[in-house]
Amino acid sequence: MKLRIAPFVLMLAATAVLADEPAPIALGAAVPKADVKMKNVDGKEISVADVRGPKGTLVIFTCNHCPFVKQWERRIVDLGNAYAAQGIGVIAINANDPKVNAEDGFEAMQQRAKERGMKFPYVVDADSGVARAFGASRTPEAFLFDKDGKLVYHGTIDDNGKDAAQVKEPYLKDALAAVVAGKTPPKQETKALGCSIKFRSEG
Repeated sequence: MKLRIAPFVLMLAATAVLADEPAPIALGAAVPKADVKMKNVDGKEISVADVRGPKGTLVIFTCNHCPFVKQWERRIVDLGNAYAAQGIGVIAINANDPKVNAEDGFEAMQQRAKERGMKFPYVVDADSGVARAFGASRTPEAFLFDKDGKLVYHGTIDDNGKDAAQVKEPYLKDALAAVVAGKTPPKQETKALGCSIKFRSEG
């Protein structure tokens, strides 16, 4: 009897996990909670609206400890720095609870931003409210908005987190290049791959 019930129980558990994940905002949507101020690694308070670029805005939910983030981190920073210089506003947001993993704490964020040479804000989503409003569930997870503030790309960075040299589909890079050129990204949605966001308690 146990052998017959176990698969069903596992299926229900998996379904429950999926049901708990927030649904991401739809293509064409505007930036949610754009004016919410978040603490940057330089100590200043900044919002997504504050970094909006003339060509578009890239919001990346990330953290310090996630192994998926670590695989893609150099590419994320390189893309962020490069396109920030081309009219894209860029902001990285850490919505993880440092009580779950101390490596996601503010001082560690400051150190990581300095070590990686981030030329864009890396902020704390203090109550995970911004991540919840976006429907973000993974780290890393990218949301790219065009010059009109409409979502035109959502998902992962590229098709090979483990080996940059083996990337065949640079989804985010292609999307950024298209937005800078005033065009629609060739692929607008991909599956975000990474660690689950360790949301902070509400209230």
